[in-house]
Amino acid sequence: MATAAGNGAVGLIVTLIVLGGILLFLESLLPGMVAGAIGVACLIGGVVLGYVHYGMEAGSFILAIVVVGLLIGTMCWLKYFPNSAVAKTFISQGSIGEIGTEKPELVGKTGVAHTNLHPSGLAVLNGQRVDVVTEGNLIERGTPVEVIAVEGIRVVVRAIKQEASSTN
Repeated sequence: MATAAGNGAVGLIVTLIVLGGILLFLESLLPGMVAGAIGVACLIGGVVLGYVHYGMEAGSFILAIVVVGLLIGTMCWLKYFPNSAVAKTFISQGSIGEIGTEKPELVGKTGVAHTNLHPSGLAVLNGQRVDVVTEGNLIERGTPVEVIAVEGIRVVVRAIKQEASSTN
């Protein structure tokens, strides 16, 4: 009778450990940490049953197998999962950093200050409103401006000095 109960315990321990490993793997695919929490509980339950039914030596052996299995599983997951087709659905393929707003073609263009620039505001350049900054000087609305530099997304302008026309 004791062997029948022992064989049942072996089957339950193996089932709990295998189910725990599967649920931990499924945690990669399923949101919410439910599968992972149940998987950890299954692994702990399998180890505890090993200690209860087979003593300290067998329980420690089962614990060692579970820990080694977790380490190997984690290393394999870290090595292979990020490059798998399944992981591609979770990983953003977009680029980081470049937002494509630099406008070097504006250097040398002229326009008119649409707002007071002290030191930032709007100017109309090539019929488009553009956020601009000055070199530090206040430029009144309606003053002609010229783009002297483009630094990333900053468009730097300078007031154009209007010369008085001489009459002879």
